[in-house]
Amino acid sequence: MSPAPLPVVPRPSVLHRTGAFCARHAVWVVAAWLVVLAAAFAGRHAVGASFGDEVTLPGSQAGIGADLLAKSDPAAGAPGGKVVFHVGSGKVSDRAEGLESTLGRLRDLPHVTAVAALVTGTDGATAYTAVSFDRKLKSLGHGYTERLDAATAPARDAGIGVGYGGDLHDIVRAPADDATAEAIGVGAALIVLLLAFGSVAAALMPLVTALIGVGVGLGVVGIVAGTLTFATSAPTLATMIGLGVGIDYALFLITRFRQYLIDGDDPPTAVGRTAAVSGKAVLVAAGTVAVALLSLYACGLTMIGRLGLAATVAVVVTAAAALTLVPAAMGLVGRRIDVLRVRRRPVAESSGDHDGWRRYARLVARHPWRFFTAGLAVVALCATPLFSMRLGHIDDGADPAGSTTRDAYDWIADADGPGFGPGANGPFTLVVDLTRASVSADRVAGLVADGLAGTDGVARVTPPRTSPDGRILVTTVVPATGPQSAATDALFATLTGTAVPGILEGTGATGHLTGSTAGQLEFRDTVTERLPLIVGIVLVAAFLLLTAVFRSVVIPLKAVVLNLLTTGASYGVLVAVFQWGWGDGPLGLGEPVPIESYVPMMMFAIVFGLSMDYEIFLLSRIAEEWHATGDNERSVGTGLSLTGRVITCAALIMTAVFLSFTGSPAVVVKMLALGLAVSVVLDATVVRLVLVPSLMFLMGRANWWLPGWLDRRLPRWTV
Repeated sequence: MSPAPLPVVPRPSVLHRTGAFCARHAVWVVAAWLVVLAAAFAGRHAVGASFGDEVTLPGSQAGIGADLLAKSDPAAGAPGGKVVFHVGSGKVSDRAEGLESTLGRLRDLPHVTAVAALVTGTDGATAYTAVSFDRKLKSLGHGYTERLDAATAPARDAGIGVGYGGDLHDIVRAPADDATAEAIGVGAALIVLLLAFGSVAAALMPLVTALIGVGVGLGVVGIVAGTLTFATSAPTLATMIGLGVGIDYALFLITRFRQYLIDGDDPPTAVGRTAAVSGKAVLVAAGTVAVALLSLYACGLTMIGRLGLAATVAVVVTAAAALTLVPAAMGLVGRRIDVLRVRRRPVAESSGDHDGWRRYARLVARHPWRFFTAGLAVVALCATPLFSMRLGHIDDGADPAGSTTRDAYDWIADADGPGFGPGANGPFTLVVDLTRASVSADRVAGLVADGLAGTDGVARVTPPRTSPDGRILVTTVVPATGPQSAATDALFATLTGTAVPGILEGTGATGHLTGSTAGQLEFRDTVTERLPLIVGIVLVAAFLLLTAVFRSVVIPLKAVVLNLLTTGASYGVLVAVFQWGWGDGPLGLGEPVPIESYVPMMMFAIVFGLSMDYEIFLLSRIAEEWHATGDNERSVGTGLSLTGRVITCAALIMTAVFLSFTGSPAVVVKMLALGLAVSVVLDATVVRLVLVPSLMFLMGRANWWLPGWLDRRLPRWTV
């Protein structure tokens, strides 16, 4: 009689083996990460990271005009800004000695090529000079502000107020200091973790591992910035996203690890099982976030794509830390994870059948329609302001009161006379190409001057002048309203669409509006035009990924629709807070501002990716139970009860991290931080814990429907 065959023991997965290896060699893994952290920061320092906000739109009105200026009249297109002088009483000219000394010192500054004659307002209380430079102002660095302050000291000593306008804000605005925001966010996260986990050791693990991961990620971003120029907000964005997802991933893993310990597993076994099961969810979640962020490259705007790349680097590195450093930390701590308790009984995924989350799940199962209706009403209410959203660019008028940029903006806007008024803070430069003109330059100049002067919304037009080579005409068009006004947007559309082409019709000449304001408005229009492409790419990619992972068509469709609702609701809150002015006081804004043109695109990619984190955390648990029992109601109830606590804690932590960045002096960072915080709160509470389970209870077994032909063609991925 032949012996019975031995049972086949399945080989542990790669994630299981990786987690077990890291747990067995914990000290070496931790040491390796610390070495990588030091190397990343040393590399960042060595390459000299470069950050800047220059946007190029080849073939655009502003781009063509700028190129023509650079070729025919370099002096007119040189980088520069305004130094503004103001006195509360009397006239600026009454303090001529201090003023003349300041103008002389400005001419002697390094990289200054010209200091224009003083332009004085009607009442003499305000004046300004235009200062030109031989290089882009951003490249001079914030340290150049000390030189400007030293040059303008005689005017201040004479009792004259000094402000810096135009593109000088690239120099004088201090770079954002994220240290305070990070400290506040980490402190708030520690409090939430202590309350959630109930022990100091378990609370510190997610924070420490996430901080190491974010540190390495920022170092890598800095190294890459030695070759590619990232936007100035890229490190802040990478920090926000990396810290949030890093803590979330660690929290998800450690929660499952503690549950296995409570169930009786020894620590090495618990680490391996955690890495094998929850590690897959972390991989899928991080992959979804990365796909969403990298899709920003599809908009064709380098600055936006690289913002997504910087955030992706942070997400990938923190996910790697979650899958290696967190298992090492769990291996080091083992059963000592509950030392230094702050609550009597430790909390893991569930505390049994009488756990509050289980009772809540049963309540949703009894009244799914009520919960679905209530959740939908909350999201719809938040999304309502979305329909009045106006995209634009935030000008210096939104800078903090008392700053030199805000002072310069207000003094110019409030003064009367040529060169002053709200529109003087954001004039258009019209460049007329004469190379194919069929009439004389003087004839074209007369037509331009007369035609523009009669255009509604134009406050002033400077006399058109011919470039030294005679190839172009240049004139400045000053709007009657400020740069971020809707009326200025309308004037730009009128000038480019009908006014300028109509004025030049039959002359053979062509006109192009350029300058900072024109470039910003064209950038806004380009972003608006390409946003649907980004949305489409992200939705299709997420749908396909979730279909393959969860073997269902209904679940991915529901996920993308609900995530769109979350994004719409967060947009609505931004409109109310920033555009309607509801948050001016708390956020330190001087006035209501439009929504920065690229914020909705950035937010969509980030919000969609982050909301998929919670979707995957919840659905992976539901799917686990579904494959084991085939009972939809039990699967949804169990998944909700087992993940409700960790999703809520993760959302509280990420919200605290994001809200801590609303103290940034940069209004765009405030927008992103508040928008992301609101989206996380809505997604992790209303959507993930109300709408998703109530819909799944209502749809029953239909949740898991997948056509046979599609099932045979999809790759076999599981969470």
